[in-house]
Amino acid sequence: MTADVVHALARVARDAAHLAGARQACRACGRDEAVLAERDDGAVVRHGEAVAKAHAPDTDAAALAARLAVAAHPRLTGILLGPVPLPPLPSGDVDGRPVTAWPYGVPVDPVDPDAAPWEEAAGLLARLHRVEPAELPGPLPPMRGPAKAARALARMRTADLGDHPTAATVQRAWDRLPAWARDAAPSPRARTLCHGDLHLGQLVRHPAPSGPWLLIDVDDLGLGDPAWDLARPAAWYAAGLLPPEIWQRFLGAYTAAGGPAVPGDGDPWPQLDVPARALTVQTAALALAKSAAEHRDLDDVEQIMIDACARIAALPPELEYEPPS
Repeated sequence: MTADVVHALARVARDAAHLAGARQACRACGRDEAVLAERDDGAVVRHGEAVAKAHAPDTDAAALAARLAVAAHPRLTGILLGPVPLPPLPSGDVDGRPVTAWPYGVPVDPVDPDAAPWEEAAGLLARLHRVEPAELPGPLPPMRGPAKAARALARMRTADLGDHPTAATVQRAWDRLPAWARDAAPSPRARTLCHGDLHLGQLVRHPAPSGPWLLIDVDDLGLGDPAWDLARPAAWYAAGLLPPEIWQRFLGAYTAAGGPAVPGDGDPWPQLDVPARALTVQTAALALAKSAAEHRDLDDVEQIMIDACARIAALPPELEYEPPS
């Protein structure tokens, strides 16, 4: 991400803050903007009560517009943070990247894991999954969760890994998934509004600093199998990263709120197993690609996901799996 992109985003965030706060003075005036995220696939800059986001250069403009319309729809109020008016941009984008503007919300505190809002995340996810797509502006794009797993494997294969032995392990784990999961083929259950990339970084309190928790980030929002939205915490639990009591709190809150991804009682794993394995492989593949690009060893968490891939790779082939109905 170039400095010019960050500076342009700072101007957008400043102008959005002034538009959104027309009835009150902008509390950030006279202060520097804050860069909240800066990655190749996106950057976020804050000014006062607004943030500006530059999306990935290959973002589908029509799909993004549909996702923004969903986020702004009254049916999503109290579930998903809605956008704020975007100031005019001379070229309509920033360095070829679509730009959106949002209210600022306080994120989850990464240094206080005991205070992580797992139940709140589960309740919001269940409410999102219960929204009828027919009530929303359409057509809705597909949720990008399964496609992101395939893209992670492609990124690993093109990374400069040398003869890194764990790459073959991750590939074998991927090959153990059923073909319909590896090909990101539409599931018969793909009729639910899904977030597409749930993790604790996708929650903020708004209004800041103590408003209710809301989901953020519409980049992967769309129709899909709701089990994929539970796949990351399920994968962490299966790998030993998420303690059983937290997993049970999360899953219990989701089912108590009427979430349709898994049965209200009984075994959730027939629905979660394949998505959780796919997220495990996705995480491991990205870990290998990123560590190679940064010329560093895997950290402890990344190694745990590689070890989980080794266990998946040792399982029988995918003959037992059928697409969920």
